[in-house]
Amino acid sequence: MKKDFILSLLLSNFFIFPALGQEFIPLWHKGSIQENTCVSPKDSMNHEIIFTVKTPGIYAFLPSDFTRNGSAVLIIPGGGYAHQAYRLSGFEIAKWFNTMGITAFVLKYRLPLAGKSGMYHSAPIEDAQRAMKIIRGNHAHFKIDRNKIGTWGCSAGGHLAACLSTMDDVISHTGDTLDTIPARPNFTILVSPVISMDEYAHKSSRENLLGKFCNNNEKAMFSCEKRVTAETPPAFIIHAANDRTVSYINSVMYFTALQNKGIKNSSLHIYPKGGHGINLTNNPDLTDTWTALAAKWMKELGIL
Repeated sequence: MKKDFILSLLLSNFFIFPALGQEFIPLWHKGSIQENTCVSPKDSMNHEIIFTVKTPGIYAFLPSDFTRNGSAVLIIPGGGYAHQAYRLSGFEIAKWFNTMGITAFVLKYRLPLAGKSGMYHSAPIEDAQRAMKIIRGNHAHFKIDRNKIGTWGCSAGGHLAACLSTMDDVISHTGDTLDTIPARPNFTILVSPVISMDEYAHKSSRENLLGKFCNNNEKAMFSCEKRVTAETPPAFIIHAANDRTVSYINSVMYFTALQNKGIKNSSLHIYPKGGHGINLTNNPDLTDTWTALAAKWMKELGIL
């Protein structure tokens, strides 16, 4: 019964998003608390950027049955919690994962300051956790292993991916059977990530998420290097030393926290060049090796 309910919930929300041509699954059913807290009156997209979000959800990128290997990843685009670069750090990344047989989902999440009508800093992590629950709860439908589901995030998307990897459930119960599904990913890939909300914080991301006058408790709650536990999944982390937007110290702190908690198989790569938001291709010199290294890392974990 529970399996059937989850599947019917998924399929009842499954449709083609005309502007982007991808299958889109809304996260929240009508009347839920989260559906009612969307402060934006509409979805706004332009020039490959999402500016406001009315209907959070996931875009599904499915590999062919011939290449599908049973692994999956939730991709979280960056944008400083002010917008989302869904094409560059979303759709293009999903296609790259598909080439390796990995089923990919791109998250479209609520922005805490969207519509400028108030702040709701739990909204992005609620959406990320709900997305993981939908993916894991429907693993049989998507033909994936529920224990091989990771997350990938860039910049502020990397912060949200790290929050997903280090936080317990913050979702208000919706009353459906997805409430009991674990939301923590099995592996994490972080590119130029925002990690800390303290000294080395990316100030724009912090202000957009927590406000200009956030207190120390709020900063600590969303400083992922302080939330690592023995339950945190291993991470593959890349950053450029010449990143002038988000200091590479963020990545160093997260990797150090993973090591201090005995999380095996994590890997950190600080490249001399690359700037912020290292891309899939056309990176300077050594930085272009990150995709091959990430693939080898996933192979070592048994994801590929």
